[in-house]
Amino acid sequence: MTDTFPKLLIRNADAFGDKTAIREKYLGIWQSWSWRQKRDEIFALANGLAALGFKRGDKIAIIGSNRPRLYWGICAAQCLGGIPIPVYQDSVAEELQFVLDHAEASFVLAENQEQVDKVLEIKSHCAALKTVIFDDTKGLRDYELEDLHDFEGVQKKGREFEASNPTFLQTEIDKGSGDDIGIFLYTSGTTGKPKGVVLSNSNVLVTAVNSVGLDNLSRDEETLSYLPMAWVGDHIFSYGQAYVTGFCINCPESDETVATDLREIGPTYYFAPPRVFENILTSVIIRMEDAGSFKKKLFHYFMGVAKTAGGAILNGESVSVMDRLRYRLGDFLIFGPLKNTMGFSRIRLAYTAGEAIGPEIFDFFRSLGINIKQLYGQTEAGVFITTQPDGEVYADTVGTPSPGVEVKITDDGEVIYRSPGVFQYYYKNEEATRETKNEEGWVMTGDAGYFDDKGHLKIIDRAKDVGKLNDGSMFAPKYIENKLKFFPQIQEAVALGQGQDFVSVMINIDLDAVGNWAERNNIGYASYQELAGHPEVYKMMLENVEKVNKDLSSDQFLSGSQIKRFLILHKELDADDGELTRTRKVRRRIVAEKYNVLIAALYANETNCHVKTEVTFEDGRKGSIESDLEIMDVKRFEVIDQKTAKAS
Repeated sequence: MTDTFPKLLIRNADAFGDKTAIREKYLGIWQSWSWRQKRDEIFALANGLAALGFKRGDKIAIIGSNRPRLYWGICAAQCLGGIPIPVYQDSVAEELQFVLDHAEASFVLAENQEQVDKVLEIKSHCAALKTVIFDDTKGLRDYELEDLHDFEGVQKKGREFEASNPTFLQTEIDKGSGDDIGIFLYTSGTTGKPKGVVLSNSNVLVTAVNSVGLDNLSRDEETLSYLPMAWVGDHIFSYGQAYVTGFCINCPESDETVATDLREIGPTYYFAPPRVFENILTSVIIRMEDAGSFKKKLFHYFMGVAKTAGGAILNGESVSVMDRLRYRLGDFLIFGPLKNTMGFSRIRLAYTAGEAIGPEIFDFFRSLGINIKQLYGQTEAGVFITTQPDGEVYADTVGTPSPGVEVKITDDGEVIYRSPGVFQYYYKNEEATRETKNEEGWVMTGDAGYFDDKGHLKIIDRAKDVGKLNDGSMFAPKYIENKLKFFPQIQEAVALGQGQDFVSVMINIDLDAVGNWAERNNIGYASYQELAGHPEVYKMMLENVEKVNKDLSSDQFLSGSQIKRFLILHKELDADDGELTRTRKVRRRIVAEKYNVLIAALYANETNCHVKTEVTFEDGRKGSIESDLEIMDVKRFEVIDQKTAKAS
């Protein structure tokens, strides 16, 4: 019975043989491994781990970018009944130490010298940690440590071990079952220390099988595996679904080459969080601003056609013959070349999740004929809670319950669910487990939402973040922030208002978009800080914020939470400074504490404020940035009815 991933590996090697299972771009050339070759590589590694003393129940941390050998490490550990623990590759030493020590990892599989150095730095603080294996040998040949091994050397030990123990590995694989713990995935730690989410083989496998059936995925799909291996989405899409279907995953050469590699592969199946789609749209707009006047006019005309007809055609709705002809011409002149440039020409299905995507961004991609859909999920669910069925795709909902998932709304408005993918428990955290999952298996998401009249789930915000202004108006910060981030000039925003008389926001500009604009307008600047404080940039942000206010004024729930004041931060919010999680979510409590002087100034009706902020440089050194920030008032709109608003 194929109830574990090593058993699926054997099945795929027998069934698909020479079909390509995984690719990696190395030194500009794509390297490929078939399912049969992949099995042999994984088995050699598994036997090598056994030769080094790795045994059932042991844990191995996997640290690095998306690399075939790191993916093989997951399955190799599972072959022996061990537990893999992917860790975010950009984790600083302190974050890495917490996960390795908390999980009691005895082995580490690291990508390169950078990761090995971090591990060696914290090794003495991790009692269980003994053995470190590395993939890329560059810079590591002179490291002479007894418990430090290169990947190929471990595989060589594995082949020698197999020669002496020919039935060992198959016996260990046969012992495995769906009920065994398959992986630990640590949460991003938005509100505190990350929690170790314990998932069984069946949690991942059944979820993958159900989602594959929902979207009719086949072994012919191609995906680009570029999102962190420590994130549950990558584990389901690049590991779970790939093993279930036999489709091919592709590992880019580096973070810097993802866009190029995406175009070369032309995936049929794609996943990206909203921020990626936001960045793609920003780059499109930047390129169009640099284009000639005729191209600009042509682009805007046909994007108007796409907005009118594109989504309707994709949804199978009735569209006039003339609009279809105009759209076809637009596809030939604009949409087709644009999708090719983005690497989206072959996409049959694309998903976005992680946080809400701006409706305008969502509609932009669907209008081009790209079948992008939203799903709602959590690490604790093995990703899937709700998904959007074909023909029922709406920008303001996250779909209906996924196969095998039950979803309810509590009397307090919180979304709860249960499913075959529900996690077993939080490792070493019984209290958090009890708070999150009840005895009947229902998981509390912490998100506020409701089902609309079409039976689709709408997520308002994190339940704890949805609040009220002093006049009783609803305040949903994430909703407001997503509207602001639709504008290509805005990279990040933090909305404030809980228990206040009005809403204010702190904004991060997008350096690429605003920098491009500055160059075209002959505005010189020497740093992010200087550009962010420029009067013309403030004027641009004011126009964007006022557009958001006008939009909010027609919202029956949020018209009272229009923005009254804003400022532009003098530095980008950064995960290394603790302001964002490794999945780029704002840590609101830390931001509120760190910028309390700015928040006080926003609500004291001051027009400027001096701020000094500690920052962490790339080499780990600490420093500080000082600046005098301008605070600007914003025009708000009086609500006449749900469709008409006039300036007050």
